[in-house]
Amino acid sequence: MPLDKLALILVVVMAAAGLTVWIAYLAAGAPQMPGSAWTLLIPVALGAYVLWRVISDRLISRGDDRHDRTGK
Repeated sequence: MPLDKLALILVVVMAAAGLTVWIAYLAAGAPQMPGSAWTLLIPVALGAYVLWRVISDRLISRGDDRHDRTGK
């Protein structure tokens, strides 16, 4: 992997982590929900989104399934 691509990935991941922590900090201060519920809601929502993207990608590309290692 080229060094510039690796650096870009690291910067994007660090920015996303910082943004997630900042949003969680702001959301934890909201009086409508307890703080523990907000801190669990963000990772669960992100995990659900990733799971939804994986499932939708697998259902759309049935003929060319890159996750299947069998030759066709």
